[in-house]
Amino acid sequence: MKKGFSLFLLAALALSLCACGQKPAETVTVSAVPQTSAPRESQMAASEEASAPEAEAAPEEMTAPVVYFTADISPEGLQAVYDALNWQPTGKLAVKVSTGEPPASNYLRAELIGPLVQSLDGTIVECNTAYGGSRASSAMHRQVAEDHGFTSFAPFDLMDEEGEVQWPVTGGQRLAYAIVGSHADNYSDWLILSHYKGHAMAGFGGAIKNVAIGMSSPSGKVYLHSAGTRSSGSIMHDDQDAWLEAMAEMVTAVRDHVGEEHIVYINVMNRLSVDCDCDGHPAEPDIHDIGILASTDPVALDQACYDLVSRAEGNASLLRRIESRNGLHTLEYAEQIGLGSRSYTLVDLDA
Repeated sequence: MKKGFSLFLLAALALSLCACGQKPAETVTVSAVPQTSAPRESQMAASEEASAPEAEAAPEEMTAPVVYFTADISPEGLQAVYDALNWQPTGKLAVKVSTGEPPASNYLRAELIGPLVQSLDGTIVECNTAYGGSRASSAMHRQVAEDHGFTSFAPFDLMDEEGEVQWPVTGGQRLAYAIVGSHADNYSDWLILSHYKGHAMAGFGGAIKNVAIGMSSPSGKVYLHSAGTRSSGSIMHDDQDAWLEAMAEMVTAVRDHVGEEHIVYINVMNRLSVDCDCDGHPAEPDIHDIGILASTDPVALDQACYDLVSRAEGNASLLRRIESRNGLHTLEYAEQIGLGSRSYTLVDLDA
């Protein structure tokens, strides 16, 4: 991914969101206004203007979470956005990825993520699927993880291999608890390393989906998809908004259980297919690769990815997928329940 394309996207984002005549800067603040799953009217403020002695920053500008961006989709770029977070695990680190459905899904490749995971002494963690496929049993899933290179650079842990545990959801309207693989209790710190792309049921998959679906055991996945109405049977659901809300509630359970200071999120925006990594035969992307983003706020991170997609050339099919599933409702509800903020400060590490 070339730096010029990165700067074009960020410039387009600034021009479309900021007040007329305002100059884009390396650091920009994006503020959301209440809407219903539609492109947001936002404002950007140049960081040097916001920090001037006479400038009085708006509350959103003072409190907006930071999202770091690089167009460098490489091990070095991944390391750069991680370093920008200024975060280090204090104990045993779980690195949550999607191992990807064979034979040809767009999972994050070992050569991209391996150096960072090794440097952190992390363990790749996953749970078995609830829809069948090649990752529904531990033996098959372990073979997939090996075939896809994950076992070549780190230990691999199927968290539900020996059972599951419940982590409570506080004040949930859809869920009373999250059902996660029992090994999740073995980790004090979490790096949520996600491939941002479309998704057949959720509209898009990013940090929130990687936690909500990916950390859930098979019965937990059914519980989530059914918005807390059952924990066995089909993952098909009748109420789209309800299960999107359940995803956001599940992530609050994880945040509260492990502590928000013990979890960070990175999204890689490459191979931007309309289809998820759970699809072994995904559609070819129509959008160029965009970059890597990182934040301590999963809502801000997923929102920033959507904002970049919404202004990228060739975005029609992916935006159609997101909008047809009301995908932005996940972020709207997540912000409503306090999981994070759809307003954010975007810092371009390449500038």
